[in-house]
Amino acid sequence: MFKSTSTSLILLGVLAIIVGIIALAWPGVTIYALVILFAVYAFIDAGLQAMRAFSSRSAGPVFGHLLLGLVDLAAGVIALVWPGPTALVLVLIVGIWAIIGGGVELFAAFQSGEAAGTRALFILGGLVSIAFGVVLFARPNVGAVTLALLFGLFSLIYGVSQIVMGVELRRTGHTADKILQQAA
Repeated sequence: MFKSTSTSLILLGVLAIIVGIIALAWPGVTIYALVILFAVYAFIDAGLQAMRAFSSRSAGPVFGHLLLGLVDLAAGVIALVWPGPTALVLVLIVGIWAIIGGGVELFAAFQSGEAAGTRALFILGGLVSIAFGVVLFARPNVGAVTLALLFGLFSLIYGVSQIVMGVELRRTGHTADKILQQAA
């Protein structure tokens, strides 16, 4: 679409900064937007499950795919009708993900062959992740706003990094092809 990779990166960075500012200014709107995105995902997956059901040759998978499609459809409708409880469930899912991910990082820290510094980083990352999950479970309503604010902060940092990368590409005259060749 764009002739220049640097222009694409700069525009992506500007868009990410705009999204970050919106997320920080209106975390409630951000939470609602995430619920709507979840509902859209559920509706799309319901359609895909229906397509899989009718492209199957045997009755077993047809029933399973139709059942999954109905569950997806119900999840999408529930998300749109009750966005508050849906946001709460999404926060709890992130909390579960953080606790499990932290446990995996702690486990990885004690695998053989890791240097002391790597072990320390795995342990620190695992403990922070577990603490984050516990906080989300302890205060899920605050957790939803916190997630929206973290998303906004991430978008700002990501946007700045993309702009810096785009400006650097433009300054050095590199293209994406040259960068990929150098990396290989």
